[in-house]
Amino acid sequence: MKNFWIAMSVLFTGLGFLLGGMFYSAHRTSLKIHRMKVNASSTADRELTAFFISDVHRRRIPTKLLNKVRSHSSSVDLVIIGGDLAEKGVSPVRVKNNIRKLAALGPVYYVWGNNDREIGETTIRQVIADVGGTILDNRSVRIPDHPDWIISGADDPSSGNTDLQKAVSFEEDYSYQLVAVHNPSLFNKIQQISQPDLLVGGHTHGGQIRFGRFGMQPRGEFKVETSCVRLISNGFGTTLVPLRFGAPPETHLIIIRYEKRSGTSRHA
Repeated sequence: MKNFWIAMSVLFTGLGFLLGGMFYSAHRTSLKIHRMKVNASSTADRELTAFFISDVHRRRIPTKLLNKVRSHSSSVDLVIIGGDLAEKGVSPVRVKNNIRKLAALGPVYYVWGNNDREIGETTIRQVIADVGGTILDNRSVRIPDHPDWIISGADDPSSGNTDLQKAVSFEEDYSYQLVAVHNPSLFNKIQQISQPDLLVGGHTHGGQIRFGRFGMQPRGEFKVETSCVRLISNGFGTTLVPLRFGAPPETHLIIIRYEKRSGTSRHA
């Protein structure tokens, strides 16, 4: 009997350390730096820098994250929030504080996630409006100071309001397109009707709890393809349980350079 209780004590101690490690992992502040190139146009004169964060859920945006971004770039051209900024039970005050911190980096562009409306669509629209942000609900807009670029965004499929054709359409001339959606399952459909240079999304949490290659969802990745660059993020927060294993939280700073070169490849 004594050996049994010793074994149980060791087991529960081990589980405690494991859960503690998973909780710690879920609350890390990670910034990944990605670099890509596009063929230079006649008017491109400087890099385009975009900060991407998705799936904040219940987390607070820490000041140290903003400092990390600023340590790598003196200016950010756009802050893209890839949905699930909040979920049911999150205080509107926390959402406002998070948005204000993100807006301190640069102009905010937001796409709906599948959980955001749980705290009220009016609440989300108001906090984005308060910082002069743009909600990309099936629309495209030109990026200030980078007139060759447009950024497009679609509503989340969970809303029943997704209109990809409308989302990626733009009546004026442009050279480059960045498309943001919450759910990366839309990536292939978007590429059937448009030719974006960069696609960004979240939603999957990288599986959140995974063991090596095994997880409920694929691990996030930044993938350079011939026709397009794709970013799927592990996301910043968690869902259901505040734990992570094998899929740490992440945010992203994407630095896009212009390069004159020959060949058929659009990206490098």
